[in-house]
Amino acid sequence: MIFVLGILLAACGGNGDGGDNASGGEGQTYNWKFVTEEVDGQVQYEYAEEFAKRMKEKSDGAVNIEVYEFGGLGSETDQVEQLQSGTVEMAVMSPGFTGNMVKEGQIFALHFLFPESVEKTQQILNDSEALKTDLREKYEEHSISPLSFWTEGAMQWTSSKEITEPADFENFKMRTQTSPLILESYKAYGAEPTPMSWSELYTALDRGTVEGQENPIFFIGDASFYEVQDYMTLSNHNNYVAMTTVNTDWYEGLNDEMKTMVDETTQEMQEWVFEEQKKQNEEYLKTIKEDTENPTEIVELTDEQRQMFKDKAMPVRDYYRNEVSTVDGQILDKLQEEIEAAGE
Repeated sequence: MIFVLGILLAACGGNGDGGDNASGGEGQTYNWKFVTEEVDGQVQYEYAEEFAKRMKEKSDGAVNIEVYEFGGLGSETDQVEQLQSGTVEMAVMSPGFTGNMVKEGQIFALHFLFPESVEKTQQILNDSEALKTDLREKYEEHSISPLSFWTEGAMQWTSSKEITEPADFENFKMRTQTSPLILESYKAYGAEPTPMSWSELYTALDRGTVEGQENPIFFIGDASFYEVQDYMTLSNHNNYVAMTTVNTDWYEGLNDEMKTMVDETTQEMQEWVFEEQKKQNEEYLKTIKEDTENPTEIVELTDEQRQMFKDKAMPVRDYYRNEVSTVDGQILDKLQEEIEAAGE
């Protein structure tokens, strides 16, 4: 899963960088592109649509944002490159698909790092200096500015066999994103991680090319992955974190009025998207439970079972510090302090 805003085409005398006239110039209009890693109806796409609606209203119709669903401008990695180059201005982006470029962004792949409470996790994402300042600076070295971080819900496992303890992952072909740290996280359980775009995943699960995957419940439901899996384990081992991102040069070129409008809308959307993901995750859990045509056994891990996975996952943090981080784990250390200060 995963997001972007496109080339600024300023009409009626606009300058193409959005820098001179904001929303008030006579006849001035702005046409931006906003690409996402999900499709119509899913959280990221609905987020982008709502963002576009609010910007249009605030600018009295001067800002027109064209929203692209996944595939409209290529794969997840294509979208990252388009944002970097300025071909698109904004994107909802998953750090898991930028892990080879921004090493520190792999921090979100660490299992059991955030609280089990999705609400508490969102509060940390809203307030964290480690993410909003330190990690943002790392992305800006690559012409990407994350304006906000938000959760799409707790991650769950679907699988072709029951998973209740790490031993169940032994030699298990697990689909993952391309982040090296995600691969390491599943190797710690004994699994065989297999990087793959989600567009290929349904067929791969159906054919047994891979045996399982992880995603928030709404995505598992809307993409129908549960139809070709026998089990869904409510593991809450991680949160699916998305970033609202912009091309750095484009953003810095906006005049103060337009930049403020973008910033304010981004902040307003934090509460909106939390409620949207909550609604979708709750509705799809009900859908999956009640689907008698494609029955899926729901497995809820006990605290003791979750602890077994957590024990296996903890050494991966040392791997992050020693093999991944370019700043000796300083961002992770600060984030952990912020998480501890927030409490469970």
